[in-house]
Amino acid sequence: MRHFIDFGDLLRPEWDQLYLRASQIMDAPEDYLDACRGKVMASLFYEPSTRTNFSFQAAMLRLGGTVFGFSDPNSTSAAKGESLKDTIKMVSGYADVVVMRTPWEGAARAASLYSNVPVINAGDGGHMHPTQTMADLTTITRQLGRADSLSIGLCGDLKNGRTVHSLIKALAKFQGVRFFLISPPELAVPNYMRAFMEENGMPFTQVTGLEAVIPQLDVLYMTRIQKERFVDPLEYERNKGVYVLTRRKLERAKENMLVMHPLPRVDEIAVDVDDDPRAVYFQQARYGMFARMALLSDLANQPRREQTPAVEIGTRPVCCNPRCITQSQPYLPPLVKKTGGRDCCAFCDGALE
Repeated sequence: MRHFIDFGDLLRPEWDQLYLRASQIMDAPEDYLDACRGKVMASLFYEPSTRTNFSFQAAMLRLGGTVFGFSDPNSTSAAKGESLKDTIKMVSGYADVVVMRTPWEGAARAASLYSNVPVINAGDGGHMHPTQTMADLTTITRQLGRADSLSIGLCGDLKNGRTVHSLIKALAKFQGVRFFLISPPELAVPNYMRAFMEENGMPFTQVTGLEAVIPQLDVLYMTRIQKERFVDPLEYERNKGVYVLTRRKLERAKENMLVMHPLPRVDEIAVDVDDDPRAVYFQQARYGMFARMALLSDLANQPRREQTPAVEIGTRPVCCNPRCITQSQPYLPPLVKKTGGRDCCAFCDGALE
């Protein structure tokens, strides 16, 4: 049984095959009209989403499959206190593949322990968003012809930006990639991501200003300051609007630099940038649908597992991250992994003290 929880779990040849299939779908979508005929996708969205939710639904329908699910957990048994385990056991009895978006870090990894069918992580809190990374890499490769030997600027909320974390993990599989991490100090990438980059020999420079580094970039990946991830409203007010990309700032950028954004944007990219040929964020959203079609055509056609392996029953959370899924689902096993020589929670990647 193969799940898609973290892009880091993929080998480079596996990604190359997925990209090849996505390219084939883009070039000849009529060849894939029946790729998932008779298959059913369960769409479990515990927090708001536009692009990810719609693109997964569109992807499955374009492959000839069908979709059921929810986008409001208050209309489900989760509002009555049903555990994630029980929801997944029930839903995986109806579907051939489960797509999950949740505010809890590590929730998709937890769900994969109990599912009879493949689970796809469509975003888990501020942790990871691997299918957005598929959209990102598809965009970069389609537009620039490669994803190796690039200078990439990641700008905005790098602490809570799950798309940023997933993209960094993915680019560890490529050669010669250099990062410029552009953020306020309090929104810098988490320690576990810095440890990952150091462990994998990925050169990076942390800066607080965008304009000084923009001439060096092949890709500028803008992100919004995510209000919903802040515990302290005052911290959000201090940081919102700190980076705004305008046409004037783009005058110093390379002629073929890509301006990307996982969307939605708020005020971090001015509307006057939209007509610049370097702005590819709306194309990026469309590429994401094709990338998800490639993934679904593989995972939705996997044979069903009639019985899941036994899982150790936890007694208390080992992880102290308040956003980790283990905090609300104490039956989860105490899974630990090594990152940068440190013990980390295998669900949310948070360091264990």
